[in-house]
Formats: sequence, structure tokens, C-alpha cells
Amino acid sequence: MANWLVLVAGNIGTGKTSLAERLGDRLGWRTAFESVMDNPYLGDFYQDMAAWSFHLQVFFLGHRAEQHLELARDERSAIADRSIYEDAKIFARALYHQGSMSEQDFLTYRRVFSLVTGNLPRPDLLIYLDAPPEVLMERIRQRGRDMESGISLEYLSLLDSFYKDWMETFDLCPVLKIRSDDLDFAHKPAHLDIVVNRIQDKLAGKEELVFPNG
Repeated sequence: MANWLVLVAGNIGTGKTSLAERLGDRLGWRTAFESVMDNPYLGDFYQDMAAWSFHLQVFFLGHRAEQHLELARDERSAIADRSIYEDAKIFARALYHQGSMSEQDFLTYRRVFSLVTGNLPRPDLLIYLDAPPEVLMERIRQRGRDMESGISLEYLSLLDSFYKDWMETFDLCPVLKIRSDDLDFAHKPAHLDIVVNRIQDKLAGKEELVFPNG
């Protein structure tokens, strides 16, 4: 049996962690999640984004590169709830766009990012979860995390536009796009079944299925 490396990508609130957890349980895959609690720069970053954005992004880059390599070398199939590629294509770009990262830091970060990711094994599949920013804003409001209290609809919309740009040029592996506002894989087993079938078909190189509404 082949061992697959699958990455889940998507905006804040699209359901990446929930999907990775449930797919790991259902398929017996190893799961890996974003490092937040042990990030030594996160608190400083939220106090002064301009001063700490470069440090934060370099930490995430190192963490995700180690995670990516570890998962790729594992004998089991594995799934991660965010890809290393989003760091540069989405979040560092957003920091630069908003003026929280200088052009010099952004260009330096992109050079290091390119060197690191250029030597990583390619994933076998990228699952891209997509949902309207208005839906994501409501989900974030409902889960009530202090860390996310400053997230605005404008910021989610900016990230959404960057995700759309990224998806137009991403060519490292097949992409399975799923509208996560059309399904509830956390509470409806039938919806998770459909996602599993789509993943298995995609990994087998079969033609993509049409995802039903409801």
C-alpha cells in the first residue's frame, strides 16, 4: 500500500483541523497540526506585528519544514492541517501588503522560503477548503477564541483573494477543492464519506466527481 502525504489548505475557519482529525481517524493516517502553543514569538507578534512578523514567519517556516519532512519520511500515510506553502503565498504576503513586514524582510523571507521548499518532497495531494469570508467570520465569532478576536471581514477577504491567486498557479501536486460551507464533515458521517471517496479517487488519478449540495 502506498503511503501518501496529504496537505489541507484554506482560509481561517474553513475547517482544516476538523477535517484532518476526522480523516486521520477514518483512514488510520498520521495527523499533524499547526504549532501555536509552543510558538515563542506569537505573543510578541500580537503586541507589535511590525517588529516581530519576520521572526514569526521564520519560526513557522522552520517548524513546518521539519513537520513536512517527518511526515514525508513516515511509513504511514499522513495528513497535515496546513501546508508550508501558505506561509509565503498567503500570510507573509498579507503582512507585507498591510505594512507589518518591510520589503527587505519580505524579500529575505521569500529567498529563504524558496531554498527550503525547493528541497522538500512534493505532497501527493492538496485539499483546498474554500468558503465565503462572511461564513468564516461567523464561524470565528461562534468559536470565540481570544487569539482570533481581532480578525476582521476585510482581513479574511484579503486572505481569500490571495488563496485564489495561489490556486491559479499551484502545480506541485493534484488539488482537490471542496466548498466547506456546503458540507458538515464534523457532524454528518455521510458528508465525510463523500470527502473520503473523493480523496481516494483523486489519489488514484480518477476523474474528479461532482460534489452534491446539502
